[in-house]
Amino acid sequence: MSRGQQESAGAAELELPGLVRDRVKEGRAKAAATRARKAAEASLAEVDPVAKVLVDLPLAHLDRPFDYSVPAAMAQEAQPGVRVKVRFGPKDVDGYVVARAEASEHSKLQPLKRVVSPEVVLTPQVAALSESVAKRYAGARADVLRLAVPPRHASTEKETPPAAPAANLFDSAAATAAWAGHEPAAAFLRHLASGGSPRAVWHAAAGTDHADLIAHAVAATLASGRGALVVVPDWKDLARLDTAMTRVLGEGQHAVLAADAGPASRYREFLRVSRGAVKVAIGTRAAAFAPVHDLGLVVVWDDGDDLLAEQRAPYPHARDVLLLRAEQEQAAALVGGFARTVEAGFLTETGWAQEIRPTRALARERVSVEITGDTDFDLEKDPLTRASRVPREAHEVIRAALATGPVLLQTPRRGYAASLACDRCRTPARCSSCQGPLQLGGPAAPPTCGWCGHVEASWSCGACGGVGLRAPVIGEARTAEEMGRSFAGVRVVTSSAGSVRQTVPDTPAIVVATIGAEPVVAGEPGTPSGYAAVLMLDTWLLLGRPDLRTDEEALRRWSNAAGLVRPGGRVLVVGDPGLPVLQALVRWDQPGFAQREAAARQEAHLPPASRLATITGTPGALDDALTLLALPPGAEVLGPVPAEPTSTGDPRLRAVVRVPRALGTKLTEALGELQRVRSARRLDPVRVQVDPPTL
Repeated sequence: MSRGQQESAGAAELELPGLVRDRVKEGRAKAAATRARKAAEASLAEVDPVAKVLVDLPLAHLDRPFDYSVPAAMAQEAQPGVRVKVRFGPKDVDGYVVARAEASEHSKLQPLKRVVSPEVVLTPQVAALSESVAKRYAGARADVLRLAVPPRHASTEKETPPAAPAANLFDSAAATAAWAGHEPAAAFLRHLASGGSPRAVWHAAAGTDHADLIAHAVAATLASGRGALVVVPDWKDLARLDTAMTRVLGEGQHAVLAADAGPASRYREFLRVSRGAVKVAIGTRAAAFAPVHDLGLVVVWDDGDDLLAEQRAPYPHARDVLLLRAEQEQAAALVGGFARTVEAGFLTETGWAQEIRPTRALARERVSVEITGDTDFDLEKDPLTRASRVPREAHEVIRAALATGPVLLQTPRRGYAASLACDRCRTPARCSSCQGPLQLGGPAAPPTCGWCGHVEASWSCGACGGVGLRAPVIGEARTAEEMGRSFAGVRVVTSSAGSVRQTVPDTPAIVVATIGAEPVVAGEPGTPSGYAAVLMLDTWLLLGRPDLRTDEEALRRWSNAAGLVRPGGRVLVVGDPGLPVLQALVRWDQPGFAQREAAARQEAHLPPASRLATITGTPGALDDALTLLALPPGAEVLGPVPAEPTSTGDPRLRAVVRVPRALGTKLTEALGELQRVRSARRLDPVRVQVDPPTL
């Protein structure tokens, strides 16, 4: 365009109405911005212009980093560990930059769409751990990273964190005194404080304040300049540990990572850890992936609790995740509990970890465990229950213990009367509408169906015509009612699902709690506290489950209740004195029981001597999976057997694949390849679970 033409165009533009002129200018500005943006995208970063991105797609055949070009405008922010948005196929997806490279084997790369946040949320250590966990459980890294990295909360990310106060100095004398009687704990603490990485399986004595001991072990690790990570099963354990950490380490020295915290709170605590503001993280199972800097110690408490097993794919167990971290980051490890799982025992038998356990003198001093047989019932006294389930000897123990403090009664069922039966022929009482089990919700409530809620106002036995009912299984509400009648004037407290109490005062009271809902006695810091006596009722119910871990799980739950007793307290178990599992509780020999259980499983070729995986799906999908699965020599396929139907009612089958432990890696590799093939072919889904906690 000549100069004259330009001047004519400018003059014509001045003659346009103001609104049109503004729109023309706005269009030109947008076009200029678009040209500038495209030019910036075309201009790549001078250093490491290739970003390897792990896209957030839970498809096994896409479980690998993909190469994208890094525009020069994003060169500083697109660092390994940040969240990015990329184009994948027809849509934009989220992802993480896991590395930067100088070149790619592909000639033409899509550029990064944008950096969602310059915050590094995926550290190299956690990225490596996620890969190991995905391989270990035949899953996808994207699924693992959803567990490891919480969702972003933008406003929280912009907050300026307050300065952390000074930490308490490590008191080696106090730590040694707290661990006194557990051998060789003193050597373990010295090793931690000097920068070593010892590995131990810890069996705690009854009455031990395990949270306090863990806090001292963490303090010893901090004294060496390293961080620590502690995982516990639930919020009750977490609250107790939080208090102990604050007391031992000082205010603001640790982060609490809980799945039930709000999005802002959870992300704020996560950032404190990832930014290095604190070097100690405690939490529930997802906290096993916390990005603790300079990790020196991992701790898991009560590793047999099923809450530590993730319910989402690829179903990792927090204990195994922490042990993998200890191996990869050369950190110390501590697996503790009042009970001993077979898996934890296997760690000591193979020499991977040493054992820390109470001396025989301490175990006897802390608690006395006795067994009393079940009592018979009297129909004329109580047509519902035949009589109280608490025998006379237990009443005497309760009466004596109430003179000095609270008493705990552990019962395995919640509610009032969890099941009913005919009092004449003992046939289970069933609903006339759906044949579901009948139960009672209170002393004056009519029988109600546990399935459909139908009220049976006039029930009669279909077998003998009787109209009387008895309750072979009683819940915590009925137990509390019995205790209120037997001990008039004594406060009775209940704790069960839906109304779990965290603590109870250290005053005389009867606490009736279901399993896992037992409150802790809140005493003065630094002084021994706990229940004056603990009673365990209906032990036969826990031993009636058809499961591989029935006895082990029952002993763990009883041991956890007995562990709440104060030093010198009494534990009374209502059950069969001849049962080996109860004798192990009496002797406080949970490690010995785990060792015998492991020997029995080895003879039966069951874990941990073998490695198992379950494959569950509809009949057609399961048949396809077993056909495609390339098993190593020596593998066995057990089943299939019926499994729980789908949500739509379609039938499902389950097969178990078993290999010797030495072939465990080959099994997971074969299962991983199966997942990739099925994902690429878009076959019907199946659920693959490696080393399931239950069978």
